[in-house]
Amino acid sequence: MQSSGHRFRDVEHHPLLAENDSYDSSSSEADMAERVWFIRDGCGMVCAIMTWLLVVYADFVVTFVMLLPSKDFWYSVINGVLFNCLAVLALSSHLRTMLTDPGAVPKGNATKEYMDNLQLKPGEVIYKCPKCCSIKPERAHHCSICKRCIRKMDHHCPWVNNCVGEKNQRFFVLFTMYIALISAHALILCGFQFFSCVRGQWTECSDFSPPVTVILMIFLCLEGFLFLTFTAVMFGTQIHSICNDETEIERLKSEKPTWERRLRWEGMKSVFGGQPSLLWINPFAGFRIRRILLRTKKGGPEFSV
Repeated sequence: MQSSGHRFRDVEHHPLLAENDSYDSSSSEADMAERVWFIRDGCGMVCAIMTWLLVVYADFVVTFVMLLPSKDFWYSVINGVLFNCLAVLALSSHLRTMLTDPGAVPKGNATKEYMDNLQLKPGEVIYKCPKCCSIKPERAHHCSICKRCIRKMDHHCPWVNNCVGEKNQRFFVLFTMYIALISAHALILCGFQFFSCVRGQWTECSDFSPPVTVILMIFLCLEGFLFLTFTAVMFGTQIHSICNDETEIERLKSEKPTWERRLRWEGMKSVFGGQPSLLWINPFAGFRIRRILLRTKKGGPEFSV
């Protein structure tokens, strides 16, 4: 164990906070655990709202334009239940990604007191982020939008108004998977609907007029194609990153791994938790309504930025 004088020399080489600044690491971690994580970024909030509106639009067209007017009862029921279940899972995954702390490092923890508690080994090097004044753990990167260092930061996604990092990558993967599934489902239903309407010469194929039906379905096809392409690519790159234990930032920067890599199934288990099960594809796993209610009773949700 280093002497305190040796650690202070390290502090002098890597200037930390002023001596009169104080930082309580335990209280800061507790405060972060009690807060509802939400990034107040204008562009991100607009993109998140647009995501919800586009999913609601797709659900409206599928339900009221294509399925309810259908004369095949079981066709409508099965596809309606399937599409709406996938939509709920997609939006739930979106919420969990947006409102989950991605692995933020506490602000301002780069103090001499905190350094003393680290019990550094002789010659051990630590890094301080000059932007948020925090000690950066290995594989952490600073996000200029979240204004924090994020552990295992993959990228900042405006569509979920949050960073994708150590603690919410699982939900982001589920979000891209379910959006890709409902997009593919919507495109298939559009194909069947166009075929049915053309065969029936646009009579009784929808409760809307033929021009309105065509416009609504064309927009849905465009939306479905774009979302399917984007989310399928994102899902593939995320799975590839997890299986190679390499974030997108690390790949782009060609950073040489200084950590022990968890490849393939080990990487998947570290992100999704435990052995393969249905919990892996359940965005509600680990969600506690009681915890949210307790936060509300303490004076309402706080916003971490």
